[in-house]
Amino acid sequence: MPAPSIATEKVCFIVVMTREIHAKVEPVLPEGAYDDGADTQFREVLEDFANDGTYQELREFIVGLDDDERVELLALLWIGRGDFDASQWEDAVAEARDRANAREPDYIIGTPLVSDYLEEGLSAFDLSCLDFEKRDL
Repeated sequence: MPAPSIATEKVCFIVVMTREIHAKVEPVLPEGAYDDGADTQFREVLEDFANDGTYQELREFIVGLDDDERVELLALLWIGRGDFDASQWEDAVAEARDRANAREPDYIIGTPLVSDYLEEGLSAFDLSCLDFEKRDL
């Protein structure tokens, strides 16, 4: 059975980054507001400010993937979501190639539960982010 050729580490990096982005909450204080509380900097890490570099870093990472990697990333997402199964890998890749466009990075990042779908997609091929996440703790 054909399998993804995109490096598992790349997919896992995207999984970790999308979790960070989707975990963010609306800011408690407006940007630039002063709060002398000791936890201000820690709280701001979880707050979703317009100038937050996490989204941009992830978007640039996805844009930096080659065409085949971006297509396979999208196919993995669809397999993890249940649109295709692992035995339909080539069909999922063909569909992703047909639909590829400049909005792909935003679509991938903006998909609710994208990190779960990508992990499920990897799991369908007996791949996992477990070692990646342990290494990066």
